[in-house]
Amino acid sequence: MVIRGFILSFCGAALLLPGMLAQNSGQDLPSAPSTTQQEQQKPKPLTPPPSLEKKLDTEEDNTATEDPKPERATPAAPPQSADPSSNAAPSSAAAPPRPEDQTETTIVRIVNEVNVVFTVTDKHGRYVKDLKKNDFKVIDDSQPAAEIRSFHNETDLPLQVGLLVDASNSVRDRFKFEQESAIEFLNQTVRPRYDKAFVIGFDVTPEVTQDFTDNTEMLSRGVRALRPGGGTAMYDALYYACRDKLMKTQATQSGPVRRAIILLSDGDDNQSHVSREEAIEMAQRAEVIVYTISTNITGSRNKNDKVLERIADATGGRAFFPFQLTDVANAFVEIQDELRSQYALSYKPADFKIDGRYHSIEILAQNHKNLRVRSRRGYYAPAQ
Repeated sequence: MVIRGFILSFCGAALLLPGMLAQNSGQDLPSAPSTTQQEQQKPKPLTPPPSLEKKLDTEEDNTATEDPKPERATPAAPPQSADPSSNAAPSSAAAPPRPEDQTETTIVRIVNEVNVVFTVTDKHGRYVKDLKKNDFKVIDDSQPAAEIRSFHNETDLPLQVGLLVDASNSVRDRFKFEQESAIEFLNQTVRPRYDKAFVIGFDVTPEVTQDFTDNTEMLSRGVRALRPGGGTAMYDALYYACRDKLMKTQATQSGPVRRAIILLSDGDDNQSHVSREEAIEMAQRAEVIVYTISTNITGSRNKNDKVLERIADATGGRAFFPFQLTDVANAFVEIQDELRSQYALSYKPADFKIDGRYHSIEILAQNHKNLRVRSRRGYYAPAQ
């Protein structure tokens, strides 16, 4: 019996030994995972936390709503540091001048001078072309100019001419003849590789039928492409031609030129968005002389003819009132002659200020009697 109990005890111990070993080293023995454990051990997709996800969505929305802004003709802002809180000391070496700084310097130097183109005639209306610098005195805002810096008696300066033709219904009766007269004027005036001209027809809107060119054949086609019809927006057309055509050439022009507009119209404006005085101001800013040729065929001057006269007088040009068809061609001939018979001077005002204000100009002929000087009435100083 003792032997049997010992054998039974030994067998029980043998059966308990694997369990005890497993209990002592259970961390080293892998066990079969359950279904729930298998699902927990599967790799989960990487998703940002709610706060970051919201932030990313916000950034995407901001990026999507930021439309690119159109470029503007304004000086570019100087570059800024990426870290505004950076305390790094600036370099002691002088930075090279930025393009906008160079432009500003040039403008300051130029605006101290006022350029004026003018014409001198005797009591019979004949052009006087042999006067000298000392024969003139310039009055700027009732004060004599401090200095006349340059004076030119050049009858051969390059021309930049704009032909503005009223293509409204009110000029339909004589439109064909005016076209042919304008073509003849351009053929006689524009010299290849030297002068340039453009053609604009206007009714309710201005239409460029031929842009700047020295090719008279292309200019002729531009004139013949005009078709009458619609209302009249004369002030808008003049404003557009001065601002978008002639003023833009100032920045690229290397030497002195004569800028002029020949305006054919009856002077009746019923569609413009700008006023008469705004159109005149733009012509003065662009240093443009405006010659007007009336298409009024009534035989007597009316209020619209006075409008044309006001535009020409304020810019230093002339107003023509050809009541016969043949007189239209004669008006073009006189304009061509005058464009080759002008003086040009630049002067320094006695009390020049960058205030954006309008300044009057008066040029007086000295040492000679009965001479008439015709120039633009004034200019606008640049604003700060």
